[in-house]
Amino acid sequence: MTRATARFRRTASSLLAITLAGVSLASGLVLAPAAQADDVRDKQYWLDESGITKAWDVSKGAGVKVAVIDSGVDAGHPDLKGAVTGGYDASGAGTANGQKTLGVKPEHGTLVATMLAGRGHQTLTPTPTPGATPSPATSPSAVGPDGIVGVAPEAEILSVSTWLGSANPAGKSDQDQIPEAVRWAVDNGAGVINISLGSTTPQWPQSWDAAFLYAEQKDVVIVAAAGNRVGGNLQVGAPATIPGVLTVAGLDRKGVASVDSSSQGISIGVAAPAENLQGGLPGGGYAEWAGTSGAAPIVAGVAALVRSKWPAMSAKQVINRIVSTARDAGPAGKDPLYGYGVLNAEGALKDSVPETAVNPLGSIADWIRVHRRGNLATPAPLPSADVASAVPTLPDPTVPAVVPPSQRDSAISAAVVIGSALLFVVIIAVAAFQLRRAAKDPRLARDDPDTGALDTADSQGQHS
Repeated sequence: MTRATARFRRTASSLLAITLAGVSLASGLVLAPAAQADDVRDKQYWLDESGITKAWDVSKGAGVKVAVIDSGVDAGHPDLKGAVTGGYDASGAGTANGQKTLGVKPEHGTLVATMLAGRGHQTLTPTPTPGATPSPATSPSAVGPDGIVGVAPEAEILSVSTWLGSANPAGKSDQDQIPEAVRWAVDNGAGVINISLGSTTPQWPQSWDAAFLYAEQKDVVIVAAAGNRVGGNLQVGAPATIPGVLTVAGLDRKGVASVDSSSQGISIGVAAPAENLQGGLPGGGYAEWAGTSGAAPIVAGVAALVRSKWPAMSAKQVINRIVSTARDAGPAGKDPLYGYGVLNAEGALKDSVPETAVNPLGSIADWIRVHRRGNLATPAPLPSADVASAVPTLPDPTVPAVVPPSQRDSAISAAVVIGSALLFVVIIAVAAFQLRRAAKDPRLARDDPDTGALDTADSQGQHS
C-alpha cells in the first residue's frame, strides 16, 4: 500500500468517526436543572401522543433483548434497575462489561436506554416469603411511579460501548467498532438493535457490509437515527442509509418535521418525537434533550413491543407493521421528511396488517449483490504500520459481504467475448470480399442512385 493510500484511509476513517459522534454532540442536549424523578414522568408526552400507553394493553416488551450501540449505559441508574442484562466493549478501550460510559458525550447511551426500556423508580420492598405470591412491586414487570418509563419497560438492554468522536486509546476506528458491535449484538440474542449514531455522508465503509448482512440473515430489526440539521446533517447519513434499516426522522412538539432535530432522505421509514425529550443521566440524574438520537429509541421500543407480542414474526414483518400503520404526513405517500408517516404504536400492536414478502425498506443483501460486484478484483488495503487495526474477535459471517464469480462464470464470459470478436472479424472479411467482387464484375451489382445502397443480383440476373 502506498503512503498516499494509507493517508487517504486514515483521513476517511477519521472523518467518519468524527461525524458519527456529531449526531451525539448535535442532539440538542440541555441539562435539566436539578431534575427530580417525580418531575419527569408527566413530561413524557410521547407515551400518549404516539399511542404507546394504549399499545401497553397488548405488550410491554417482555422477553425481547434490545442492543443499544452507543457510548455505554449506566446500568446503576435507578430507572434501569434490572433492565441491563448484558454488555460488551466494542471500543477495546477497557470498559467493564460494556456498561461504563465512554466517548465525548458519555451520558448519551444512558439517555437512549432509559427512553427505550426505563422502569421508573422502583419501590423497595422486603424480600417475599418463599411460597408467597409476589406483589406487583417485586414482580419483574413492576414500573415505579416516578422517573423515566421507557417505551418497552419490560424489555432487556444489551449495552454495546463504542468510542467515537475523539482519539480512541485502543486505536480502533468506526470501521472496526460498528461491525463488531452489530455482530456481538446479534450473537447475544438481540431481537432489536438501536443505533443513535450517524454520519454526514450517505456512504458507509465496505467493512460494515458483512455485519449488517449478518443481522439481516439472523432476522434482527435495526433502528437508526436519521441525524439532525443542527449538526450538519441536511441529508440522512450512514448507517441510516443502509437498506433494510428502519430509519427514524424527528418531529417537533407540534408533530411537524423538526427543523433542527431531524434531517431528510429517501431512506426514512417513520417519524417520531425528537424535541423536549426526557431521559436519564449517569448517577441517577435527568436531562431534557432533542434529536433523532431520542426519536430512534422510541421506535426501537415499539419494535420490541411487536416482537414480544409475536415472537415468531420476522424482522421484515415487524418493520412493515410499523411503517404500514404510521399516520401519513406531508405529501401523500412516502416522502423524504416523514417516510411512511408518523409513528402510531397502538396501530402497530392492534391493527390488522397484511404480510409482506419483502422488507419495505430494502435489503442489504440485494444492495451488496448489485453495488459491490464492481470492486471484487480490488484487494482490501493493508493497514499502515502507524495505524492500529482491529483484531478479529468474532467469527466470519455465514455469507461474505461479496462473493466473486465462479471460474465457470469467468470462463463463460471470456468465451463470449472471444467468440464475439471472431464473429465480427469474419463479418468484416466477408463484406470486404463481396465488395471486391462487385467492383470487378458490374453484373453482380449496381449503385442505386436514390439511396446509395448496393443491390445484389440473384442467380437469374434480377435485382431485388
